[in-house]
Amino acid sequence: MVLAKFNLTYFFISNQVWPEGPEPITSLSLNYVLDMMIGEVYVITFVTAIKVTLDFLEKQKRVTDLEKTQLETELLFLKAQVSPHFFFNTLNNIHSLALEKSDKTPRIIMRLSELMRYLLYETKSQRQSLSNEICCIQNYLDLEKIRHDDLLEVNMSISGDIQDKEIAPILLLTFVENAFKHGVNKNIGVIKIDVDFTVKEDFLYFTITNPLPVITKIENIFEHSSGIGLENVKKRLTLGYNQDDYKLTINNDNKFTVSLKIKVT
Repeated sequence: MVLAKFNLTYFFISNQVWPEGPEPITSLSLNYVLDMMIGEVYVITFVTAIKVTLDFLEKQKRVTDLEKTQLETELLFLKAQVSPHFFFNTLNNIHSLALEKSDKTPRIIMRLSELMRYLLYETKSQRQSLSNEICCIQNYLDLEKIRHDDLLEVNMSISGDIQDKEIAPILLLTFVENAFKHGVNKNIGVIKIDVDFTVKEDFLYFTITNPLPVITKIENIFEHSSGIGLENVKKRLTLGYNQDDYKLTINNDNKFTVSLKIKVT
């Protein structure tokens, strides 16, 4: 490139090929070659930096698209997490109440309809309003109470301002569904479930407590073939939130307790 520059300048512009140099030259010299090569290194370095930056941005875009696709795929799995047996049993209960001409029948059908509509149509975005998510959980709990009748005691409390807050859809329902799957369905007698929603500033403090299962080993509580699993929930948290935006804690001393602190702005 230095030779080409010298000849082009000499034959087409001026025989003084290095007017800014210490002295005019009409032939190649060591100083001229070194100075021109340093200049070319600057250009090559600049162009290389642009190329590396563009490649990095393209790679980051691919990673982002991959994470988005993975998140959407896992969300589809989470939609299917609510066991079909739950819906079948609820429909059987509705059938029995309909035969008895119970006044509860319209309310149960409405709860089931609201829950199914939310799961099918209102969970496509990466964030959903916290109030809608809590409403979905309330519908789920109401239907479970009807299914288990007097054998189930559910205590649900909400404190703080839940309006204008957003959260990843069906994230909390995962813990609620597992509490029933492993804490209610695998125990006998009256079962107590405690659910608490507390909003402080920009964070939601969610806690759910259920009895330990008497059939399934505690370490496998989230590894049931029909469940999405705790690992999947952790992946959703990792993909959808920054590390400082959430904290998941699980305790299984006397009861199984899941505590989640998560940013909801």
